[in-house]
Amino acid sequence: QVQLVESGGGLVQAGGSLRVSCAASGRTFSSYALGWFRQAPGKEREFVAGISRSGSTTFYADSAKGRFTISRDNAKNTVYLQMNSLKPEDTAIYYCAGQRLYGDYVPHDGYDYWGQGTQVTVSS
Repeated sequence: QVQLVESGGGLVQAGGSLRVSCAASGRTFSSYALGWFRQAPGKEREFVAGISRSGSTTFYADSAKGRFTISRDNAKNTVYLQMNSLKPEDTAIYYCAGQRLYGDYVPHDGYDYWGQGTQVTVSS
């Protein structure tokens, strides 16, 4: 089992950058694929980016491609989402999620463990 705690959210102007982090407890962090999801007011939660257990494979939603970068540091039990060229439509609560896997790939769904979320607000 893993517990996930996000941090780094905040208010940023359009065109700016922000990095959110997700720290995990436990000694089996490298057994989990990790993903970032977001939920804007009045909208369903959506997948943003995912990274495999080793970090060798990543996958992005179309809305994140070219602007966001997901990475992980298994020695620090932390996954990051670097967000550049932010737009007002990126405003949402960003959630970190984990799924324990045997393979080294990026699942798009089926995540079992979730953090509490961190608010990202992009002003125009």
